[in-house]
Order: sequence, then structure tokens, then C-alpha cells
Amino acid sequence: MPARIVLVRHGETSWSATGRHTGRTDVPLTEEGREMARALGERLARAPWNGLPDAAVFTSPLSRARDTAELAGFGDRAADRPELLEWDYGQYEGRTGGDIRATDRPGWLIWRDGVPGGETLAEVSARVDAFLAGINEEHGVPEADTTTMHCADRDVVLFAHGHLLRILTARWLGLPPEYAQRFKLGTAALSVLSWEYGLPAVEIWNDHSHLDGLAKHS
Repeated sequence: MPARIVLVRHGETSWSATGRHTGRTDVPLTEEGREMARALGERLARAPWNGLPDAAVFTSPLSRARDTAELAGFGDRAADRPELLEWDYGQYEGRTGGDIRATDRPGWLIWRDGVPGGETLAEVSARVDAFLAGINEEHGVPEADTTTMHCADRDVVLFAHGHLLRILTARWLGLPPEYAQRFKLGTAALSVLSWEYGLPAVEIWNDHSHLDGLAKHS
């Protein structure tokens, strides 16, 4: 089992800045988002993290996550994992919650009502469960997967997306995936999942203190 799971939500994009649901659309980081990623990397390079030299590093294949990993200094170690792709929002891709509630479904809540033409919450949860099962196995992932994780007793660093990481956290804690609604997570935020008395726990959540020096966070 991993010692800790360090979660990083990607930096800002033009869609995340305006609250648009960004699933599989490959929206690039804004310049602000790139600065966020660099600031995160500077933090992780210092004590007590010291660059996490022995950690296994995985990223969503989408550029906003992979570029965050690169700019934070983990690009040469980061392996793409399709399980870490964001929720497929189907027909609600690119739309804000306010717009959907105003024109399509009054009172709509993604955690309860889902998305037409996209993934169900249960399907996203199944992807997350498969990934967690892989890193919890001492010898890696099932034989059908050619990438062996080798995560036993090592830190694991994940660069991925807001909803995906919130669902992963709920499942790490053994909670139903809809509990992810209760975990707010900002762009370029740092979170850590670990253990307490042998049970999965949250050690750090939604920490963005490394962004305090940036213009939007001053």
C-alpha cells in the first residue's frame, strides 16, 4: 500500500476560471495556471517534501494535468493513466452549472442528477476504484496492464482534475462517491491522503498557501 497519496489538481484554465465543466476537452493552462504550477513545484522542492524523490508519479493524459506536472518538476517521472481522466460530462461539457439550471434542469446537481450523454457517477467511481486497487497491491496492477506501478510503501503523486480527485478521496475513505460533493478543491491545490491508526485518512486538504504570492491570491 502507498505511504501517502499526494493529490494535485491542475492549474487554472480559461474554462475553470469561469466555472465551465471541463471533462475531455483539452483546454490548456492559462499563464496564471502555469505560474500556479511553478509555485507548487517550488513548494514541493523544499523541505519537508524535498522533491519527493522516491515517489511514483501519475498524471491524467490531458494537457492541463500533464503540463502542471511538467511545470512542477515531475514531468520526467509522470506516467499517463487513463483512469485519471476527468468525468466525461457529455452534453454538459463546457457549460456552467448556472446555465444548466437556468435553461435545462432547474435545481440540477451533478452529484445527484448526472449528465446526459456522458459518464455516470458510478462509472467514474469504478475507474477510481480500479486505480486505487492497483496502487494498493504490493506488486502493482493486473497483468492486463503493461504499466507496473510498484507503489508498496512509497508515496504516490497524482496530477489530475477537480471532480475526479474528489471522487477518489471519497472512495479512499470508503465513502459512496456522491460524498465527493463535500470536498471543495481549488485549482493547483495540494492535498494528501494517508493513514491514521491503520485506516485511510485525509492529512491535508485543498491547501493553496503556495499560491499566496501570485497576483490573484495576494
